Amino acid sequence: MEEKKYAVLIDGDNISSKYLDSILNEMTKYGIATYKRIYCDFTSQQSSKWRRLVRDSGIQAMQQFANTVGKNATDSTLIIDAMDILYTGNVDGFCIVSSDGDFTRLAIRLKESGMDVIGMGESKTPRSFRAACTVFTDLEILYEAESEDDEISTKGKKPAVKHNVVKVSEIENVIIEIINENNNKGRRTGLGEIGSRIQKKYNDFDVRQYGYSSLSTFIDEIDSFVLIKENNTVHVALKEDNDVKEKVVQFAKEYVKKAGKNGIDLGALGQKIHGKYPNFKVKEYGYSTLQKFISGINIFRIESDEDNRKVIFLKEK
Repeated sequence: MEEKKYAVLIDGDNISSKYLDSILNEMTKYGIATYKRIYCDFTSQQSSKWRRLVRDSGIQAMQQFANTVGKNATDSTLIIDAMDILYTGNVDGFCIVSSDGDFTRLAIRLKESGMDVIGMGESKTPRSFRAACTVFTDLEILYEAESEDDEISTKGKKPAVKHNVVKVSEIENVIIEIINENNNKGRRTGLGEIGSRIQKKYNDFDVRQYGYSSLSTFIDEIDSFVLIKENNTVHVALKEDNDVKEKVVQFAKEYVKKAGKNGIDLGALGQKIHGKYPNFKVKEYGYSTLQKFISGINIFRIESDEDNRKVIFLKEK
């Protein structure tokens, strides 16, 4: 299968030169960089490091003079070049390297033309640009990972999780939904499918943001899941823990019984259950909500009061 061809366009006025090796190394995962260009005002003092790197990197330097104070000629030239390259039909995708949200419209336009758009930028990159890309990667994560590989003293340490990444609990819920959906169809869930579907939902998801080098290790350390390896295939399944379910049902029964004829509010019961069993998740048992879970237990009945709150009672024998 022929490798995909990409145009790598770097906003040198916005991105530090220290990331260059990380950018080029990361692009080898996607294909061949047939265009490699850096847009920058190389006459400025700030771009001195870029000047030295460009000489030895085989990257085309695109000089942009600051003709007007407060205006960014680099952005405009990069956008024009991207459209010119698009119309040549010589590439399958683009890598836009910038932390500037002004490239959001460009990313959208390229995707509308059927292009893959790999975005790279620092953690400060606006959500609008991240969401517009097919995949977005934080440059700090790449840089930290490569730095740790080079420093024996950091062996075994994990980089701190960035404040703007998706919570592990959200990723966990997505995986649970995927597994339950496949279980309902009589299908097993492969590790590759999980990675693909998470990436589609959160296009800047990267296990390196959480200090892992592989998706399998990331998932294996979440208590809800178990990895099943068969030959060269890895499947992901929910851990069976019927004891917890039975304990939760018994716990709920006791609280509803205490409430007597007045019953207990669904939300209040949910808080009690969460306080006693913080790791209990109804989605692990195939239910979308606590109400659905309670409804599925034949000892309970749910009614709506005059304020339209859901109240739980024990069924009369």
